[in-house]
Amino acid sequence: MTVIKINAITVPADSGDELAKRFAKRAGAVDGQDGFEGFELLQPTDERTTWLVVTRWRDEESFQAWLNSPAFGHGHRSAAERSGGPAPAPVAVSSEVWSYQVADLSAPA
Repeated sequence: MTVIKINAITVPADSGDELAKRFAKRAGAVDGQDGFEGFELLQPTDERTTWLVVTRWRDEESFQAWLNSPAFGHGHRSAAERSGGPAPAPVAVSSEVWSYQVADLSAPA
């Protein structure tokens, strides 16, 4: 059964563009992980400053295997860090991970 992990990342009002840029430069290491089904970065369209990183996984075991893999650490380092440079200042004010599974699903007729 597909599990959905949502990382709710709150940033200062003027930092959303920087967050998006950092995700655009992400290593992509998660894309080839066994059990990985998809990724979305959701930008708020109202006054909120919480962005959502949504990933879908075949099952909880697949997510946990990625979380505990070297690819997880690599994917969460900046491009500068991956090439031996210093880490950039954090963009997020706070972050929390939510976990869901699909309870009902509908598709267009």
